[in-house]
Amino acid sequence: MTTYIDFRSDTVTRPTPEMLNAMTAAQLGDDVYGDDPTVNAFEQKMAELSGFEAAMIVSSGTQSNLCALLSHCQRGEEYIVGQHYHTYLYEAGGAAALGGIVPQPIPVSADGSLAADAIKAVIKPNDQHFAMSKLISLENTHHGKVIPVEYFKAIRDLANEHQLSVHLDGARVFNALTELNIDLKQLCHYVDSISVCFSKGLGTPMGSVLCGSEAFISKARRWRKMLGGGMRQAGIIAAAMDYALDNHVAQLKNDHKRCQELSSKLQGINGVTVTACDTNMLYFKLADSFNPALVAQLLKAEGILISAGDEIRLVCHRDISDADVVYFAQSLEDILTIMSQVTAE
Repeated sequence: MTTYIDFRSDTVTRPTPEMLNAMTAAQLGDDVYGDDPTVNAFEQKMAELSGFEAAMIVSSGTQSNLCALLSHCQRGEEYIVGQHYHTYLYEAGGAAALGGIVPQPIPVSADGSLAADAIKAVIKPNDQHFAMSKLISLENTHHGKVIPVEYFKAIRDLANEHQLSVHLDGARVFNALTELNIDLKQLCHYVDSISVCFSKGLGTPMGSVLCGSEAFISKARRWRKMLGGGMRQAGIIAAAMDYALDNHVAQLKNDHKRCQELSSKLQGINGVTVTACDTNMLYFKLADSFNPALVAQLLKAEGILISAGDEIRLVCHRDISDADVVYFAQSLEDILTIMSQVTAE
């Protein structure tokens, strides 16, 4: 099997031998019965880290967010969300399709946040003609951009003023915390629930955690079961997540550093314009004379995977090395140079 240098996403990371050892050594039980000691210990650990009363392991970030939305809102009620946020755009419309929850999407600001005035403008009055606004759904990071604690404090005040709850899709929240140099509890203080994904930069093969109050998590467990998410010997997953929490969080800064190095190298290549570089994500555009799909095909022939598009996203993760960054930049430059020469002829 060909081994590629894969910049498509941090979801492509694979468990390390040490993580696999932790998984096979885990004490197991039936989690639906509440009998898995590794799950129970890890959920308690995540509750304490986040400052919430309880936590629940689920198979994926999509399931975690869906359980959260279904627990916060009833049928015909509304959640306010960014039109490019994951809970609206990339989760197959689950909240609407399965829960009858009405999404109210609004534009995402350049910094990845939702403007407070834009949120306030769509909060519905208590009128029988409208869906009832119940929840604000946020993201951190968004497209790699880090949203500071001060923003969440302001949104908390707005939510309190209008009796709304706040959910945070924290799929890459540890990337945000790495840049903000704060702990999880400091951010969670301003939200009612958070979903944390471990299968991206933290490198587990699967798994997310939903954190919130005891009553909220109790309701979410019922939704998890209904969604087919009740797992049995889930301690295998919990052990991987626990290992990642203890060993991989501190290494995220290396991904961020490599992303900046990659940006620096790409800025020196003719025909490449870097449009954004935050945490572990870099976005760039090619000059109009280059076909992104062809460039991606030629890079694949050199052992490199990217996702082609008008704007190309590169994601640095724990399976990308310093040498991979150098090799990618040189390969891209060589390919664009050859393509330019062919076009000139």
